Amino acid sequence: MDRLLIVYLVIINIIAFALYGIDKFKAMKNAWRIPEATLIGIAAIGGGLGAYIGMQIFRHKTRKPLFTILVPLLMILWLGGVLWYFKNI
Repeated sequence: MDRLLIVYLVIINIIAFALYGIDKFKAMKNAWRIPEATLIGIAAIGGGLGAYIGMQIFRHKTRKPLFTILVPLLMILWLGGVLWYFKNI
C-alpha cells in the first residue's frame, strides 16, 4: 500500500506538471485550453506539488487568486496527509 501511494503521487504530480505546461503552450498559441476545473482538480487529487511547480516554471495562472491560493493549499493538505499517514503506519 505504501509503495502504491508513492507511485500514485509521483505519477499524478508528473501529469499535473505536464498539464500546466500544455495549457501554457496552448494559451500562447490561442488554441483550445484545458479547463480551469481540470487544472484545479488534478491538484485536488494529489497533484498539488506538480501543479505548483508547473505554475512557477511556466509562469502560468500565477495572477489568478483561485490558483495562487488553492494550489498551494491543496499541496500543503496533501503533504500533511501523507506525512501523517507515514507517521502512523
